[in-house]
Amino acid sequence: METFRALVVEKAGVDTAIAVQRWTLDQLLPGEVTIQVEYSSVNYKDALASRVDGKVARRYPLILGIDLAGLVISSGDDRFQIGQRVLAHGWDLGVAYHGGMAEFARVPAAWVVPLPHGLTTRQAMAIGTAGFTAALSIERLEYLGLRPESGPVLVTGASGGVGSTAVAILAKRGYQVAASTGSLAAHDYLRTLGAQEILDRAETSAASERPLERARWAGAVDPVGGATLSYLLRTMVPRASIALSGNTGGGAVSTTVFPFILRGVNLLGIDSATYPQDLRSELWKRLAGDLRPPFLEDMIAREVTLENVPPVLEDILKGQVSGRTIVRVGR
Repeated sequence: METFRALVVEKAGVDTAIAVQRWTLDQLLPGEVTIQVEYSSVNYKDALASRVDGKVARRYPLILGIDLAGLVISSGDDRFQIGQRVLAHGWDLGVAYHGGMAEFARVPAAWVVPLPHGLTTRQAMAIGTAGFTAALSIERLEYLGLRPESGPVLVTGASGGVGSTAVAILAKRGYQVAASTGSLAAHDYLRTLGAQEILDRAETSAASERPLERARWAGAVDPVGGATLSYLLRTMVPRASIALSGNTGGGAVSTTVFPFILRGVNLLGIDSATYPQDLRSELWKRLAGDLRPPFLEDMIAREVTLENVPPVLEDILKGQVSGRTIVRVGR
């Protein structure tokens, strides 16, 4: 092998250009583990990294892809052996470090996790960064006491990767799940995953002058932020928790101290990108076990090749993608 295929974003004047290029291993950045990539997936962060105004990419040219799964072909770390299947996601992958949308990737050993027993590389990327973030959100909510008998749980941005996976896992675990989405086309899909109630995004992002409203939700998984987080803070039951993992609805939040001091609401920041390696590995074992999303194959909305990724990135930015899109990298 002299060259391999990689989906690369480059600066083009004040804009960016994305294309499949031929690269060599020498062009990759330093790292202890070299992986022959079999699958990656498409995430909202990948779409942001493809644009200058996304303010995510920190180097050009950059191989896109914030997650990957494949086969170790070279290792300078005793924990990972040639021929072992592994996965990697988060940290600086696909942001400041060349990512998973290439036939080969080289990464620091501290970013690598053994593929857990019971998952294929394809299934791992059907879960991917989005599913890991959903599972981490649920783990943190349950750590603080959320149980099915606590009451209904609201998942915002429910048609996206984090949201749809959270709906499926929560429903499997016996929760009464409500899903908020701006996509009418996603309603049937979300009910299939286990949502018992669908709320329009307009309701969960509406402005209000009231510091508190009727207490409705025993917990929430929120990859949206912005006005949606403001709504959640106003409507949680006493001592409920919100797991916040994203800002697709914006970074500014309008709130008061009253949800915190009158209802004891907990706001949990979910940082899946830099989650420690040992804890990351344990959570992936749970994703292959008790936190494994049901209907895992059905959650794959599309399987594409590297050449077909750019239009998916555009669709994600337009809010036109439901479920998971995985990228078949290996031939």
